[in-house]
This record gives sequence, structure tokens and C-alpha cells, in this order.
Amino acid sequence: MSETVVKRECDRFRPIYYAAASGDFNPIHIDKEMGQMAGLPGNILHGMCTMAWAVEAAIDALGGDPGDLARVKVRFSKPVKIDDTVTLTLKREGKRVEIAAVNQDGEDVLKNAVAEGR
Repeated sequence: MSETVVKRECDRFRPIYYAAASGDFNPIHIDKEMGQMAGLPGNILHGMCTMAWAVEAAIDALGGDPGDLARVKVRFSKPVKIDDTVTLTLKREGKRVEIAAVNQDGEDVLKNAVAEGR
């Protein structure tokens, strides 16, 4: 079994970049006050961006060819906030990659994350 650790930072521009790329301009992602009105600590990163970080790391762990990725399963467990650092720990065994994703406080932001290669 091989293990890889990848860190990603959510700077204040990341939700804006992701909104532009995805077309998802939900105000809780790009406006601090709207996030707070929704009961969040401020604006938060798109869950799909967090998942994309995990998928990118899994593809690299599987050899770097996106075409080799067969399936991905994740459960979103905690929002990624502005200025959070997400640590992705990937454990690969054969064509299966288990992914742990935690913030700087050790809280899971993704749970039960698994990627499988072809």
C-alpha cells in the first residue's frame, strides 16, 4: 500500500474561480454576508471543488491518466471555509484509492471517499 499527502488552500478567490469555471454562482459561495445569512461562518468553497481536489489527487495516485478513473464516491461532511487548508491523505492499494480529507483543525471535510481505477 502506498500513501500520498496533498495539501490545498482555499484562499478568498478560490470560490470565485470555481464559480466562473462551473457556472455555480450560488451566493453562499461568493458573498460572505450571504453565507452568514444562511447560517455559515461566511462564504464557503463549493463542495464539488473540494471533491475535485480529491479526484485530482486520486488520478495522480493512479498514474496520472484521467481516463483510468472508473468511479469516485465521497460524502461531504463539513464545509471548507475561506483560509482553510485541506490535507488529503491517499492510500492506494492496487486500483483502489482511499482518501481522507481534513481541514487544519483535523475535522473531516469529506468522509468515505474512495476512487477506483480501471
